[in-house]
Amino acid sequence: MAKSHCTCTCIKMMFLLLFILSSIMVANAGTFYEDFNITWGEHRAMILDNGKLLTLNLDQICGSGFQSKRSYLFGWIDMQLKLVSGNSAGTVTAYYLSSEGPNHDEIDFEFLGNLSGDPYIVHTNVFTQGKGDREQQFYLWFDPTKDFHTYSIVWNLRCIILLVDNIPIRVFENQESIGIPFPKSQPMKLYSSLWNADQWATRGGLVKTDWSKAPFTAYYRNFNANACVWFRDSSSCSSLSTNTMTNRANWQTLGLDANGRRRLRWVQKYYMIYNYCTDFKRFPEGRPKECRHSRFL
Repeated sequence: MAKSHCTCTCIKMMFLLLFILSSIMVANAGTFYEDFNITWGEHRAMILDNGKLLTLNLDQICGSGFQSKRSYLFGWIDMQLKLVSGNSAGTVTAYYLSSEGPNHDEIDFEFLGNLSGDPYIVHTNVFTQGKGDREQQFYLWFDPTKDFHTYSIVWNLRCIILLVDNIPIRVFENQESIGIPFPKSQPMKLYSSLWNADQWATRGGLVKTDWSKAPFTAYYRNFNANACVWFRDSSSCSSLSTNTMTNRANWQTLGLDANGRRRLRWVQKYYMIYNYCTDFKRFPEGRPKECRHSRFL
C-alpha cells in the first residue's frame, strides 16, 4: 500500500508539473470567465452563454471594458468581434495589447464608429517605450457590424503583424539594428473597451454621438492566445521554425511569405486611408526613421 500510495502521489505530481508548464508556455482558448476580468462599466459589460460570449455596452453615463487575466510576452492573439451597428458615430471600440507605465509598449486596434451607411475606420498604432505616433488607418472590405470577424495580433522577435480574417493589414518590423526600439521585454495584457470619443472619433469630432441610439453594443467571442505567458518574472516558450501563415503554432518565427505580401499590398492599395509614413506635412524635417528602411511601411 505504501508503494502504491507513493506511485500514485508521483503520478499526481507529474501531471501537476505538466499542467503548470503548459500554463506557462501557452494559453489556449477558454471561457471569458477563465480568461478575462471585467474592469469597468459595471452591468454594461456582460459575460453570456456559459462564458462563450462577452458584450460591452455604452450609454450616456458610461462605457465598459475588460482585460485579460494573463500577461503575454510574444504570441498570436485572436478575437472575433462584431462591432456596434447602425449609427455608431462618436463611439470607439478599442482592442489592444499594452504593458504598464509611462514607457509602456502597446499594439492597437481601434474601431472608429460612423454614421449609418458610412464605413468604419480601423485605426492602428504601435507604441515602443512610451512613444506612439505610428498611426495607420484602413477601411474594411466588409461590414463589421453584420457578423463576427477575426482580428489578430502576431507578435514575435521578428515583427508585429495585424491581421483581419487572416489577411495582414499592417507589419511593424524589428529594426533595432538601426536604433528603432521594438517591444520585446515588457509583458502585455489584452484590453478592450467601448467608450465615447465624439470629440475626435468621427470626422475629427464634427459628428457627435446620437444618444437616442444608445445603448451601443459590441460583441466578442472565440478568444484564443497561442502565446508565451508571463509567469513569476519569466516567460518560457518552445523553439519552432517555420513560416507558414496558416499554422498558429508557428507564430514565433512567423513573417510574411509571398502570398502574405501580396495580400498586404492589396489592403494598402485599396483600403489604407492614412499612413504616417507618407504624411510629409506632419514630419517636415523628414519621415520617421523606420519608414525609410521598412519594406512594409
